[in-house]
Amino acid sequence: MDKLSIGIFDFELHRKNAIAEFTKIRQSHVAFSDTIQTILKKCLEDKNIKYHSIESRAKSIESFAEKACKATKDNPNVPKYVNPIKEITDLTAVRIITFFPITISEVNQVLADEFIILERSDKSEILEKNEKLGYKSVHYLIKLTISRGNLSEYKEFNGMIAEVQVRTILQHAWAEIEHDIEYKSVTVIPADIKRRFMALSGLLEIADREFESIQNDNETLKKVSRVSVNSGKFQGIEITKDSLGVYLDKKLGGNKIKKDDDLNYEVEASLLIEMGFKYLEQVNNCIKNYDCDKIHKLLSWDYKSQIDVLDDLIIAGMGEIFIKRHPYSKMAPKDSDYWIERWNEVLTKLRDAGIIIGDYLPENNLYSSGYNA
Repeated sequence: MDKLSIGIFDFELHRKNAIAEFTKIRQSHVAFSDTIQTILKKCLEDKNIKYHSIESRAKSIESFAEKACKATKDNPNVPKYVNPIKEITDLTAVRIITFFPITISEVNQVLADEFIILERSDKSEILEKNEKLGYKSVHYLIKLTISRGNLSEYKEFNGMIAEVQVRTILQHAWAEIEHDIEYKSVTVIPADIKRRFMALSGLLEIADREFESIQNDNETLKKVSRVSVNSGKFQGIEITKDSLGVYLDKKLGGNKIKKDDDLNYEVEASLLIEMGFKYLEQVNNCIKNYDCDKIHKLLSWDYKSQIDVLDDLIIAGMGEIFIKRHPYSKMAPKDSDYWIERWNEVLTKLRDAGIIIGDYLPENNLYSSGYNA
């Protein structure tokens, strides 16, 4: 007696037919996934939305075959997907990984503006409702808008559907680890394991919110420090890459001295802190009695930038203390000798020009000697 006569569904034949059909169109889904990824990257960057990564893929033949052969939960003799090509919605998939939860809502707006959203599902709500463990993310089913789909470069993708997953880095970490977790439902987990899973889930949510809060507070501090520095108030403003850049723009910007890149400001901020500086007020007290234009012209170098000029002013204010405290002087002799010799030459030039060299100590926050040269 064959399978057909006893009413047993032939899953193997169903699998072969599904594979044959998907193989014919898979390359279109590869191109579609690349296209969705490209559109999203441009839209997010145009709106200055920061994200960790965007990944895209067309479903593999093996993964598609496995999914196409699934039976329904209620009847193992009935396929979950009668027409896999039309019913499986993640043949094209894109994943956006964000740094912070707030970015998920920003991505949602981009998707709403740039695509037709067929469906939106919040996995965290579904998991909680069904008492299941799993990663929390937001999933969308989208397709191209009519206007975009009518463009010649997108016509081949008209009517195609893509799944877009949006989650934070921490949610992504959980998702990656979850593949090795045996238990999917909280009702069958041993009590001790369940408590630990729930504690970990809570910690990840707290960490996500705290990272976002730190980011917001950091941006607020930047804005406050920029306002203070631009108004000439340096007291209590800590030295950071951002605050140092704003300070040097105010102090040296009118002298047409070229700006450095962000990395150089970050390195310089670190070096100043290692030498004992903590606040911009200390930097300003060290150099405020020196004529920037005069020292700049006296010690002109082809590559002069804001940081170069700042170092010239600080060595004038600190003298030999600058050389002794600077981290570069603590390098191996073969590396530090040239650097020390160069800055001793700078001190000689300053003295020969009649500029009084100071002995400023940042920890005193007082200008010990030196005056407007």
